[in-house]
Amino acid sequence: MKMDVPYNQLVEVERRRQEANRKAQMNSWCVMAVVAVATVLLGSMALYILLTPRVSSSRPAPSSSLRLPRGESCSDPCEIVLLESIPEGLEFNSSTAHPTIFQAWLNLMGGARSSIDIASFYWTLTNKDTGTDEPTANQGETVLKTLAELSGKVSVRIAVNTPQESQPQGDLTLLRDSGADIRTVNMRALTSGVLHTKFWVVDKRHIYIGSANMDWRSLTQVKELGVVVYNCSCLAADLGKIFEAYWLLGHSQSVPSPWPDSFTTVYNKDTPLQLPLNSTPSSVYLSSSPPSFCAAGRTPDLQSILGVIEDAESFIYIAVMNYLPTMEFSSPKRYWADIDTRLRRVAYEKRVKVRLLISCWGSSKPVMFPFLRSLASVYDPKSRLDIQVVSISSCVASSELLCVL
Repeated sequence: MKMDVPYNQLVEVERRRQEANRKAQMNSWCVMAVVAVATVLLGSMALYILLTPRVSSSRPAPSSSLRLPRGESCSDPCEIVLLESIPEGLEFNSSTAHPTIFQAWLNLMGGARSSIDIASFYWTLTNKDTGTDEPTANQGETVLKTLAELSGKVSVRIAVNTPQESQPQGDLTLLRDSGADIRTVNMRALTSGVLHTKFWVVDKRHIYIGSANMDWRSLTQVKELGVVVYNCSCLAADLGKIFEAYWLLGHSQSVPSPWPDSFTTVYNKDTPLQLPLNSTPSSVYLSSSPPSFCAAGRTPDLQSILGVIEDAESFIYIAVMNYLPTMEFSSPKRYWADIDTRLRRVAYEKRVKVRLLISCWGSSKPVMFPFLRSLASVYDPKSRLDIQVVSISSCVASSELLCVL
């Protein structure tokens, strides 16, 4: 299935993001309050995370190790922890302090005994791409060094979006030379898009999913969000199926249709797995996208997000980098209002309170704000629709964007 998303435009957006970060860094590190759209998926995960049964710690072929028998539930003592990256120098007014993504990555690597599988967009864990000696890059450099040392001791597999020639590749070269097995997924050829996933599977037992790229700025300069789940072989097995799909596509010229049975899952929006999560009975499943990457039984991301919105009873809080009811990278431009329409409907019909936290930065498109004002116009004392836009003063000054409604 082809998507109307030109690859070079998506990569150009990421390049502008990095350039904006570098300029902000020279300006006393103007901090972007950015939470990627992936956190919406994390929101759905918090409500519906899906698990699979215990598997062996060895690495059999996908067809045997990742098959999920129907009817089984997970009895693992699964522990889920919310993670944040708070930009250095930002006074974050919160009464609750969460562990950092950096700490979680170190914990996962420190406890690895047999395998680490990582799905990623790109790798720039050192600040060589900036041509500076920035001290806040030390966390990213520590992660890279630790992972390189592990690559000679445990199985390290990395599925990454095929880099452009202009993108730094030193991190991947170091890891490959250290013993890591790396496959590039040519999403441009397969879907016209990019592999934007960021997750880890460790020892087929622990997982991380979040918005942070394998980028030093995601650890010290950008607001990011994620979750780590420890001691949960059920969930790790199901997320492992998604990784195995990327791994297969790293050596494939096309997307399987249908996918082999070894990639199917029995846990989804309609039949989530019941498991104890932090000793609390929970219903859990994992979704994925694009739909062509979803084997039988897997709920696509859009269906999952719309389902979470529809199931809301009192409030919906969303934090994203951009909010546009459009296909931003399509040519010609196309209107796409599936999520926008669902938010309006539940706010009006169910009197659910909706709050959006939107980032404003150098690449924010002015057209976003009329759409937000339109959404805010649905407000009345009963529907309680509330839009919040994050405004960074130096960002506003440099881009001449008025980040208010």
